[in-house]
Amino acid sequence: MAELLGMEPVGRALLALLAATVALPVVGVVIVGLDIMPVRFAMMHVALLGIAVGLLTGLDPGLCALVACALSGAGIAPLAGTPGGLSGAMGLLMSLAIAAALLVLSVSDVNASGAFALLWGSVLSVDDSDLAVLAALAVVVPALFAWRRRDLALLLHDRELAVCAGVPVRRLTLALLVLVALSVAGSLTLTGALLVDSLTLLPALAARRLGRSLLSIALWAVAVGAVANATGFLLALAFDLPPGPVLVLTAGGAVLLVHLITARRHSAWHGHVPSPAPAPH
Repeated sequence: MAELLGMEPVGRALLALLAATVALPVVGVVIVGLDIMPVRFAMMHVALLGIAVGLLTGLDPGLCALVACALSGAGIAPLAGTPGGLSGAMGLLMSLAIAAALLVLSVSDVNASGAFALLWGSVLSVDDSDLAVLAALAVVVPALFAWRRRDLALLLHDRELAVCAGVPVRRLTLALLVLVALSVAGSLTLTGALLVDSLTLLPALAARRLGRSLLSIALWAVAVGAVANATGFLLALAFDLPPGPVLVLTAGGAVLLVHLITARRHSAWHGHVPSPAPAPH
């Protein structure tokens, strides 16, 4: 184990996981709070389109995926306040993105299996550019959270109440959706598109059971993500298993454990509540 941890790819992977743990669980809190869970799937399709365009043009596929996701997040932001919300927009975006990606792959000499392989990802394949993106997210996401924490709390609680309170809802929603899109694209190398929830959504789901305020939920999400990611990564190294699935299973196990603990505490608390005294006659 000591020899493995001393290898450069493993050390870079640990740094990437550390940076991801600082930023992505907080993004997961935003996803859960805004109820935009389908955005993950939409951005996975958009990332595939960006990868296909990158392979076709000779540009960096990861950078093209980031740009495509950022533009898509900004493009759908104005629809957040419409009666239909983002659900319809997400479905349309997924359909158009996957169709465009398949078209690009079919009319060019791009290796389709290679493009799809990039979506699976591996934490041990993180390079310097991936690490730079995650480090930037680790700075920007906490900074935005600290700067606009009260506005975020209002927006995640009730959009109309936030508007009445003078919160710049449109600009804040735009910034959040772009960050969500960038976070999904930036974490593809770590776990792959299908396993991105281990870094974003799963820690946030556990934190919702533990925190009582937006700040406490965000801190719990980071803490759960840190423990789950570190444990999963070390288990993958110790037993020579693929890191991505192990990270997801570990994070999922943490969510189930938190659910059982909080449910038991809740039932125990109710079991000790004294029954009201009978009314005098």
